[in-house]
Amino acid sequence: MNFKEMIDNMSPEVYVKLKQAVELGKWPNGVRLTPDQTELCLQAIITYDYANKDEKDRVGYIDTTGHKNIGGKEAKKEEETIKWVGDSSEGQS
Repeated sequence: MNFKEMIDNMSPEVYVKLKQAVELGKWPNGVRLTPDQTELCLQAIITYDYANKDEKDRVGYIDTTGHKNIGGKEAKKEEETIKWVGDSSEGQS
């Protein structure tokens, strides 16, 4: 069974347990996840989300509807220069 087939056959309960393990950094029995296990679990979670959930419900989704054209070529940002104003006699003897 390859990775994709395993994800296709994964139950929602297993998905929740994998997600919880990544969030807590340990398995339900208390054993810490290794970096390789964390990476594999994240891949499984992301793949499961992609196959079974709407985009807005997936892990890592960022709603950008309120941020259109910010930082884009069309956005015109006016650069502000901060000028330090102080007594010119400070630091002089």
